[in-house]
Amino acid sequence: MVIEKVRSYFKDFSHLLYPHNCEGCGTDVLNDDAILCTKCFLELPETNFCNTKNNPVEKTFYGRLNIANATSAYYFTKDSLLQHLMFQLKYRNNKNVGFYLGKQLGYQLQQAERFNDVDVLIPLPLNPKKEMQRGYNQSTIICEGIASVWQKPIVKNAVARIQFTETQTQQDRIHRWQNMQHVFAVTDENLIRGKHVLLIDDVITTGATLEACGAAILEIDHTVLSIATVARTI
Repeated sequence: MVIEKVRSYFKDFSHLLYPHNCEGCGTDVLNDDAILCTKCFLELPETNFCNTKNNPVEKTFYGRLNIANATSAYYFTKDSLLQHLMFQLKYRNNKNVGFYLGKQLGYQLQQAERFNDVDVLIPLPLNPKKEMQRGYNQSTIICEGIASVWQKPIVKNAVARIQFTETQTQQDRIHRWQNMQHVFAVTDENLIRGKHVLLIDDVITTGATLEACGAAILEIDHTVLSIATVARTI
C-alpha cells in the first residue's frame, strides 16, 4: 500500500513538471503513450479504405501508376484536428504525433488481408537539404510507428530524392506533376528487387509526388508497389 502511494505521488509530481495533455482538447485524462484522449481519437474521420478495393486513393493513380493497393487512414480537411496534428509533426518538431499516427495506420494495415504480402516499408524521401532543415523525415517517423505494431522492415536507403523542390501546397495538379519529374531515383536496386514495396507518406493531395517516387521504384524488375498515407485531402 505504501509503495503504491509513493508511486502515485511521484507520478503526480512528474505530471506537474512534464504535463501530458491531449493534442486535441487539452485534457490530461489520457494514456501515457497517447497524444489524443479517447474522445478526440474517436472524432478522427476514418476512411475505411484499407479493406476497400478501388477506393478513392487507388482511383487517384488510375492510368498513372501501376499499383497493387493503396489506402489512407483518415480524411484531411482544413481547420481540423488532423491538420493541427500534421502541423505539429512537420513544423513543430513533434515526432510523437507522427509515431502515434503511424501506429494507427499500422493497426489498419495489419487487419487488412490485401496488404499481407507487403515485404518492406519505404518512407517517401525528403531532399537532404529539406531534411537537414527539419531535422527528420516525417514519413520515416510514420513508418516507425507502423512497424511498431505491424512487423515489416523499413528500408530507408533504396530511393533518394535527387532534386530540391519548393513546397507544392499552392500548386495545382499539373504544376505539381511537372515539378516532380526526375526528382527521385533508386539508389540500391538490391533492396527492393522482387519485393512488394509499401510507399509511405503523410498526406496525399494530387498524388504527384507519390507517383514520381513510385514510378522510379517500378523501374526495378519484379517489384510490386502499394501506397499508404495517414490522410487524404477532400
